[in-house]
Amino acid sequence: MVSANKKKRKEPNMDLSERKVKILNAIIRTYLETGEPVGSRTISKYTDLNLSSATIRNEMADLEELGFVVSPHTSAGRIPTDLGYRLYVDGLLKERSEELDIREKELNEKEDILIQKVDKVETMLKNMAKLLANNTNYTTMISSPKVSGNKIKFIQLSPVDEQRLLCVIVSEGNIIKNKIINLDDRLDQESVLNLNVLLNTRLAGLALEEINLSLLSKINAETSNHSKIVDQVMSAIIDTLSDDEDLKIYTSGTMNIFKYPELADSSKAGELINSLEEKEGLEALLNDDEEDIKVYIGHETPVASMKDCSVVTASYELADGFKGIIGIIGPKRMDYEKVMKTLKSVKKQLGDTYKLTDGRSDGNGESDTRGKYC
Repeated sequence: MVSANKKKRKEPNMDLSERKVKILNAIIRTYLETGEPVGSRTISKYTDLNLSSATIRNEMADLEELGFVVSPHTSAGRIPTDLGYRLYVDGLLKERSEELDIREKELNEKEDILIQKVDKVETMLKNMAKLLANNTNYTTMISSPKVSGNKIKFIQLSPVDEQRLLCVIVSEGNIIKNKIINLDDRLDQESVLNLNVLLNTRLAGLALEEINLSLLSKINAETSNHSKIVDQVMSAIIDTLSDDEDLKIYTSGTMNIFKYPELADSSKAGELINSLEEKEGLEALLNDDEEDIKVYIGHETPVASMKDCSVVTASYELADGFKGIIGIIGPKRMDYEKVMKTLKSVKKQLGDTYKLTDGRSDGNGESDTRGKYC
């Protein structure tokens, strides 16, 4: 334990010398492999350092003063703190991988077998979660893809018979909503054409929040004889653009938690497993697709049961704005480099493999097309 008489820690400084960074990285890599506190004699074996044990001890003492490592016991060994992990991860994030290494190629070969032309994205995501959990030995979660930038692309009214119109609403992401509109009076072809031109002129390219009362008043004034039709078209537009469907989350590898002693405590593991099974709070991790790859270390994660874990997330895009998030949950000493390379590989393969082609009807005269992947 650190002595109570020890002088107050200095404020953490992320601008370390190159030598301190190398020693910190060596401590973290060694701890990732062994899970045991790391001493100066172990670090002195790193050939690229070429430093004496005494020099390394002094540098390790400085790193402890700065808050990057800590001595968990009276031994001279150190383990990384959350701040140390943060510096290490930020360094990895700055590196750009130019090509896949052998591990990535092996993963791609497995993915080629798994990612075949499946009809349901749900099946693919469940299988992907299992594959990632098996490959990393951590816990995996994947959110279902949702469309971003939801705006009207075009509206099409087509006569079905004398009493009915088919209204087709297409939004960005190729989400299609079909609605049957019942007519009080017969519409001739010219009236249908005029309605199509007017609705597309006024509404194409707009998001739901941009359709205000002033705009609706103008449309109603220009289509006074067909206000009931416009009302039903607007109802179809609202159904298409307001996606209130619950976020679906697929998880796998929950039992991998017990492979790591620091997470296997019965109470901690129970809380974490319950969060994964009940999907409690996971939306906070899986709704943010602004960043390509994001790393949460310890208390940085917004999920209370994951404060002793690290979580790495990456956004993925299947096609035409359909985006979701992949997350890997493990101990703070997870192999960050492998996890980030794996996620980059999966992101690329998903984007290259899946393309939107067509849709399916949901019956009752309506169709909600989320896309069929092949």
